[in-house]
Parts: sequence; structure tokens; C-alpha cells
Amino acid sequence: MTPLLLLSAAALGGYLWAKARKKPSQTARSTPGPPEAAAELGLVPPDGLDTADACAPDPRDEEIRATVRSGDWRAGAAFLDEAGRDWQERYRRAAVLQDEAAADDAWLLAWRAARPKDAGAALVHAGALTGVAAQVHGTKPTRRPTWEQSCVFHQVMVRAREACHEAQELAGDDPCPYIAEIPCALGLVYDPGECHDLWAEVVERDAPHLAAHDAVLRYWCHKWPGSHAPAAYFAREAARQGAPGRLLSLLPLYAAFKQERADRNADEDVYYKSPELIAAADVCLVDVAAAVAADPGDRRILRARHMLAWTLYWQDRYEAAVEQFRAIDGHFDGGAPWSYFRDPKKYYVQCRGYSARRVVEANGN
Repeated sequence: MTPLLLLSAAALGGYLWAKARKKPSQTARSTPGPPEAAAELGLVPPDGLDTADACAPDPRDEEIRATVRSGDWRAGAAFLDEAGRDWQERYRRAAVLQDEAAADDAWLLAWRAARPKDAGAALVHAGALTGVAAQVHGTKPTRRPTWEQSCVFHQVMVRAREACHEAQELAGDDPCPYIAEIPCALGLVYDPGECHDLWAEVVERDAPHLAAHDAVLRYWCHKWPGSHAPAAYFAREAARQGAPGRLLSLLPLYAAFKQERADRNADEDVYYKSPELIAAADVCLVDVAAAVAADPGDRRILRARHMLAWTLYWQDRYEAAVEQFRAIDGHFDGGAPWSYFRDPKKYYVQCRGYSARRVVEANGN
């Protein structure tokens, strides 16, 4: 089997030409510049940012990575089973295993051979094959795949779809194998009816699954078969139906971001200040607070904070933006929205520094 590469949330949806945009230049020489302002507010210096991880690595995850790397697939199987019927946690743990299979899939092959009807092994296999397709296609948003890459990508995605269907047959009421198929809907360009049917299977099993909503939102965006209107509608409806703390309020912000990135004529200083997006940011702030109260360690919160920091920055709500930067500071793995720029870390530091400067200026007046 080809070495496997984990499919990230953006691997198949992020092939956009980046547009490096900047805030108005800062002219006041007497006040701290971005690095100094960030330091004054206690933010982590740019050189101190962990650019490999979105948050502090989970010791349990690291232990499992090392264990399966040594060939102990049983530990991986137990790790996945421990999630029980917490489908979001099961999906996350499957991603940990898929990631490790990128470096060496011998343990996964042994697991599949020993337990050919194991639903967990089938799920990891399906997701890992989708990751192989992403590796073939290439993950740089500023580089288009070659004709040869596109052909191999299609072939591997067909195999991934077959693996997803096998995993679904073994999974019972587990929605994860259906979520794993959503990238196939993008890569193989399912028609809307097929995507609706696939989504119905997910919703029947676990309606408020953020990772699932996020994945299918990409299908409805303009980059794939959809456009901004169906994407925005899907995001609004999901957010409206989501319970507090489930973070589905992130979806309208992400749909708006995707639309803004697609419109080269959009002026961020106008676009993000619309009443609808200001209200959407307010709802997401409340949702994040509820999620923190329910489980401060919920890793989905960090992703919401990144999008909030971006949105609040463009809304000139610098105090609120700095609070988001402070909460996520120290770890930066270059995910959305920063992944849409040629130098994600540089743009993150720039937005954070500008927000910090404006806060320092405001507090000094």
C-alpha cells in the first residue's frame, strides 16, 4: 500500500490562489509597533510560536502514535474503541491514527489482516486512502496539480470511496465512515442528489457534528459544485439548529470567509462590517463561551477562536480580537483562515500585532 498521509479538514478544499492583503499602514512612531504592543500585552513572541501543533499535544495521543509506530495495532484499536459513542471524539481519534499511518502503514495492514471485519480498522483505512489522494494532488493552495497528479488523484479517490462504503457496511449507526466519504464527494464531484443522500446518512446518525457540517459546507461552496448562496443557507440553518456550545455558529463565519476569499473585489473593511456578520460574530462569541463552560479542553474551540480573531480584526473590534489571540496564543499550525495566505504565520503575526497595537493605543488615551 502507498504510504498514507492524513487528510486534514482543508486538504481537498483549500486549493485557492492566495491573496495577501494588508491593513492600512501604521504611521504613529511614538506608540509601540506590533511586536512591542504584542509583548506589552503578554502575547507570545513570533519566534516562540509552536508552528507544528494547533494546541499543546495531548500526551495520550503522542503515546498512541509511538505505540502503533512500534507495530502494536491493538493499542490503536483500543484507543479508537475507548471513544465509545462519542462520535466527534471517535472521528478525532481516527484522524490521529490516520496521521500516524502516513509515516508507516505496516501496523494498519496487520490490523486489517487480523480483523478484516473491524469497523475501526476500516474507518482508518478509508480516511487514510483519502489522505493518499490529497498527497498526490498536492496541498499548496498556490500551486495547481499537474495532469498526471490529477489522474492518479482520481484513481485513488475511487479506491477511497470503495473503502468508505466498506467501512459503512461495518459501522452500524456510526456516522464517521459517512463523514469520511464527504471528501470523495468533492474530489469525485458528486451531483447534488448524491451529496444530499450522503448527508442524510450523517444527519440520521449524529446531526450536530461540527466536523461533518464543516466538510459538507465545502461541497456547497463555489469552489466545488455549489455557490455562495447554498453554502450560506446551509451554514445559517446549521447554526440555527445547533445547541449552545456545539460551535455550529462557526459555520456562517467560515462560509462568509470563503465567499470573501473568492471575490477579488471584496473590501474586507466593508465586507466584514455588515450587520449580518457582526451579529454572526456575536453569536459565535456566546457559543464559544458556552463550549468553554462545558469543556475547556474541547479542541474545536480553538478553531472557532481563529476564525473569530480574523473576523473581529476586520470588524475593528480589537479588544475582542486580542482576547481570541490570547486564548489561542503559543500554538499555530497554519490552519484556516491563515492557510489561505502564502506565509500563514507572517499574516497571523501581522493581524495579531495590529490588533494589539490598537488596544495599547486605546488604553493609553
